[in-house]
Parts: sequence; structure tokens; C-alpha cells
Amino acid sequence: MFIVSLSYRKPVEEIEAQIVPHRDYLDRYYAEGIFLASGAKTPRTGGVILASGKVSRGRLDAILAEDPFHLHGIADYEIIEFSPTKYVPALEGLL
Repeated sequence: MFIVSLSYRKPVEEIEAQIVPHRDYLDRYYAEGIFLASGAKTPRTGGVILASGKVSRGRLDAILAEDPFHLHGIADYEIIEFSPTKYVPALEGLL
């Protein structure tokens, strides 16, 4: 499983200009079962994406390279991989 932490490099106005394409991009990978949750950080300095462990790190890197935020140099990405050992039963099929 992966936690992807995005840190904005540009002003919020530039983020807002790409928010619709970014959300369309997210929707594509939600539909494939790769992204499980996402949202803005508080305060709004970036965002977080929770990605399934069913995808390899290499594939995740390729997917993140498609993000409009990446393509426009708007955000930096930190990827944390972890192996859940405890979780609620509802998440079992997603890990």
C-alpha cells in the first residue's frame, strides 16, 4: 500500500487552474481500483493519495507521471510504501 504526499510548488491559483484535469485523472485510477482515497492537506499546502498495494511501485510511478499536477510542475511527490498488518475488515480486499 502507498501513501502519496503531494506538496504544492506553485500558488493556489495555478493549482485551481488544473484541478478539473487532476480530478479527472484521479477518477480514472479510482475506476481501476488503484486509488482508494485522496484529498487536500489542511492547511492546503498539497494533497494526499492513498493507493492500493495491488499496484507495483514502478506502475505507481508511471501513473503519477500522468498527473496534470506533475505535467505542469505544480507539485512534488513523496511516496511512502507500507505493509498494513492491522486494518478494518472492510479494507481486506483493497490491500
